[in-house]
Amino acid sequence: MLYQIPLIRNHSKATNPYNMSMKAFPKFVFMLLFVYSAVFSQQPTLPISETIVHDPVMIQQDGTYYLFCTGHGISMFSSKDLKQWKKERPVFETAPVWVKSIVPDFKNHVWAPDISYHNGTYYLYYSVSAFAKNTSAIGIATNKTLNPEDKNYKWTDHGILIQSIPNRDLWNAIDPNLILDQNNIAWLSFGSFWNGLKMVKLNPDLLSVAQPEEWFTIAKRERSFNLDDKEPGDAALEAPFIFRKNEYYYLFLSWDLCCRGEKSTYKIVVGRSKNVQGPYIDESGKPLNEGGGTIVLQGNNNWYGVGHNGTYTFNGKDYMVFHAYDASMKGTPKLKIKEIQWQDGWPKLEPMN
Repeated sequence: MLYQIPLIRNHSKATNPYNMSMKAFPKFVFMLLFVYSAVFSQQPTLPISETIVHDPVMIQQDGTYYLFCTGHGISMFSSKDLKQWKKERPVFETAPVWVKSIVPDFKNHVWAPDISYHNGTYYLYYSVSAFAKNTSAIGIATNKTLNPEDKNYKWTDHGILIQSIPNRDLWNAIDPNLILDQNNIAWLSFGSFWNGLKMVKLNPDLLSVAQPEEWFTIAKRERSFNLDDKEPGDAALEAPFIFRKNEYYYLFLSWDLCCRGEKSTYKIVVGRSKNVQGPYIDESGKPLNEGGGTIVLQGNNNWYGVGHNGTYTFNGKDYMVFHAYDASMKGTPKLKIKEIQWQDGWPKLEPMN
């Protein structure tokens, strides 16, 4: 997830539409923060049609679904039926102490988490960043349970896993997703804009990068060559999510622009590979690391854009969880859950209605 606006006035690089400063932070995002606090202070449980989220991920524990998403301290929701959602307390009441060394003006607005369960522990990867810069880092927190009423409920933060630095890295350390391959080896995919989406091998503890380091570019789009390396650029892709089914790994990602309300153009694309590191190929045979991608879902007149998905199997059915920008509410992002059908080994979803 990379917050951007189409034009920045009174900026030293105003000719680049992809640059952005805190002064240019979108009014749309401020509106979202206001709506989040106003709605949930008045009504803790909401139908899915009124549940406002951005970058949702989900997991099930003991018959309860838990959803985590971008928000103050990482927003958290719970549901028994995927239809009614209760707002829980955030993961972090205060920002992890290490974050301000990376993002000095950080206000505990944490982006794009990823949740998974391994060896009796829940692993929550998350992103911190300066807006429209790759001054970013991926952190990780763990818990033995997701039930806030359980006496063992306590988030333990483990600090930085991966960091990106402007003018050093041509990638962005946000939007993490963990996948364990058929050999139970852990890989973290991540990225947004710049030179594409990356993958790195983790140690078995899932808390550190394996040595010697193994890195892969799993998806990219063409970036204009004349852009400054510290700018996000015009190769709009982000939010990788890898889902294993039968003999294939499916790489879902989001193309184009999020977070612009009525001007959002987000869409979900996919490629597949028999190897977790890729290359991932779309339905036409084009590699995703050469600009390929088969569109799975996109917006329409009722929903300006859809994206930043997670893909899961619950109770024998495959689901895609994502946010969509509601045209009837000036592009407010709503929670959406769609069942996936499979045709000739490719995911198919009903269009947005």
